[in-house]
Amino acid sequence: MATPSIIFMGTPDFAVASLRAIHAAFPVTAVVTAPDKARGRGKRILPTSVKRAAQDLGITTILQPERLKDEKFQQQIERLQPDIIAVVAFRILPSSIYSLARCGAFNIHGSLLPRYRGAAPINWAIIEGARETGVTSFLLADKVDTGAMLDQRRLTIPDGMTAGELHDALMPMAAELAADTCCRLLEGRVEARRQNDEEATRAPKIFRDDCRIDWNAAALQVRNLIHGVSPLPGAFTQFEGKSLKIYRARQAGDAEIGPGEFFIGNEGFLAGCADGALALEELQVQGKRRIVVAEFLRGYRGPHRGHFA
Repeated sequence: MATPSIIFMGTPDFAVASLRAIHAAFPVTAVVTAPDKARGRGKRILPTSVKRAAQDLGITTILQPERLKDEKFQQQIERLQPDIIAVVAFRILPSSIYSLARCGAFNIHGSLLPRYRGAAPINWAIIEGARETGVTSFLLADKVDTGAMLDQRRLTIPDGMTAGELHDALMPMAAELAADTCCRLLEGRVEARRQNDEEATRAPKIFRDDCRIDWNAAALQVRNLIHGVSPLPGAFTQFEGKSLKIYRARQAGDAEIGPGEFFIGNEGFLAGCADGALALEELQVQGKRRIVVAEFLRGYRGPHRGHFA
């Protein structure tokens, strides 16, 4: 069989393992990723994680279109005559592009579709206390995350896992699934299954205001929010006039503090919720670095009881 033409499209760290896995199985013809942009405090112009990985792998054709509907970009894809377009953590692809793939264009999504359709499936699985998730490969369609499913891999979510930890656990699963889906499409061994829209749930993009902690909620609900946006964007509250980000917490039973109250003592740093308390485990005071609570307590000289703002 002639060497297939495979175009990989992706941008962040999550997509890198999939690029490497596909390239190891079938040399990737071209990579499409976001344009270089200013990042970090120094605002240095830096490439995406996928671009750096592509360069490390020796892939010479790297496209970085500003607009995916640009006619020049479409012509570039046409000239590559793709057999497969593999998409992992990229932008919404127009049908004028994905329809160019001879064997099919597919996406890897970080959930068991049709659950958690949207930009933040990993976060919402933790926020909503899901006990199982996984990754799904599906054919691209005009409506986002609704295409026919090709295959899935499942993962049980351990209690107390954060979104960052789940992200890292799903990456190798996504990579294995991406490479396997390429094989199946090229060999014609796919059985596409329609999604049941009645079972669909949403996982919209998370904004800063979504991360503000409501201490009047149940302790488990607050803990799931904390873990669901850890490490980014990070759940936060106001503590002694400064923003306090909380990255990890555990339920602490029936401590005698009300919703929105805090108590700092031998038991640690306790935060009151509607039905009990949380013991904070990792945090970051505005202007400081992220630390474990034991380190925070060693240097703390403020009041031992009070209210979060």
